[in-house]
Amino acid sequence: MKYKDKIIPAIIAKTQKELDERISKVMDFVDLIQLDVMDGRFVPNKSIDFDFKLPKTKCHFEAHLMIKNPDKWIEKNYMKVDTILAHFESCNDPQKIINLVKGKKKRMGFVLNPETSAKQIEDYLDEIDQVLIMTVNPGFYGSPFLPKMIDKISELRKMKTDLDIEVDGGITPETIYKVYNAGANMFVSGSYIVNAANVQMAIDKLKDELH
Repeated sequence: MKYKDKIIPAIIAKTQKELDERISKVMDFVDLIQLDVMDGRFVPNKSIDFDFKLPKTKCHFEAHLMIKNPDKWIEKNYMKVDTILAHFESCNDPQKIINLVKGKKKRMGFVLNPETSAKQIEDYLDEIDQVLIMTVNPGFYGSPFLPKMIDKISELRKMKTDLDIEVDGGITPETIYKVYNAGANMFVSGSYIVNAANVQMAIDKLKDELH
C-alpha cells in the first residue's frame, strides 16, 4: 500500500505527560503521527525513552527510532505502533531488522541520515514499505532544512517508483513543495505543527503547497 500525500506531525517528549499533551494537540487533525524515539547516544537528545503509553485514537503511529540497538526496542514496543522506522546507520544487520519487523506483521522502513546515500539501501527496497530521508541532521525540533537532500529523494524515486518516500526535517510551507516535486509523498513536520497556535491552519498551509 502506498500512502497518498500525507502530513505527519512528529512528537518529541521527555515525559508521559508531555507525550499525552502533544498527541492530544494534533490527533484530531491527522490520521498518522510519528513518535521520535531518541536514546541520547545515537543522537545527542533524548525523547520517549521511557515505558510509554499511547491514547486510544483513530490515529496510526509510526516510531522513528533514533537509537542504537533498535532490535531491543522493537521486541519490547512493537505492539504499540503500526510502522517501525530504523536508522540504516544503526543496523548492524539490516536484513535481521527487516525480518524482525515483518515477523511482527508491522510496516518496515529505513531512515537515511543526510550523509547516507540512497544506493546503500538499494538491495533492500523490495522488502521494505517506506524510506524516511532526513532533510536535517536528526535529533532536535527546528533544525535547518538541507536542500542537497532533494537530489537523494529524486534518485530514490527513480530506483523504486511505488515506494513510500517520507521526508523529515525543516518541512514548512517554504520547503514542502520542493521535496514533493522531487518525489516525496509523506511529509513529517515537527515544530511547525506541534508548536503552532492553530494546528489545523498549519496543516492546511502545508497541504496547500501540494497542489
